[in-house]
Amino acid sequence: MKIAVASQNQTSITGHVGHCLKFWIFETNETEILAKNLLELSPEQSFHNSSLDETHPLDDVQVLISGGMGKNLVRRLANKGIEGVITKETDIDKAVAAYLDGSLVKEEAECGEHQHRHGNHHGNHHGNRHGNRHGNRHQHRHQHQAC
Repeated sequence: MKIAVASQNQTSITGHVGHCLKFWIFETNETEILAKNLLELSPEQSFHNSSLDETHPLDDVQVLISGGMGKNLVRRLANKGIEGVITKETDIDKAVAAYLDGSLVKEEAECGEHQHRHGNHHGNHHGNRHGNRHGNRHQHRHQHQAC
């Protein structure tokens, strides 16, 4: 089985996987780690920037572990047969070992995953009050918040 762990700094589990470009790929059997290799993605291959319709370098993993991911990404992974796992564990090796022995504590997916991710929404909190001149950006920000 292949398990990917989001780790932008290569030493701990990344808190949110959407823009992460570095993943440890673990080759495992049912109980132990057999190999560990680093996969580095291009910015276009991040989950935030890549398309559902395109193949992805992580398509061949069975599990993706991260400190956080939104429900849309969890569904996207599930559609490709990948289990999205969210944990507060920050130690990469401990998380994989705990996943393998069934003791990894799993968290719920984030609901408002992109609310703070798009930046440059100055004035959007005013939204419709100013004649909706920021309407498109305001709408874009909120369309990602549905769970």
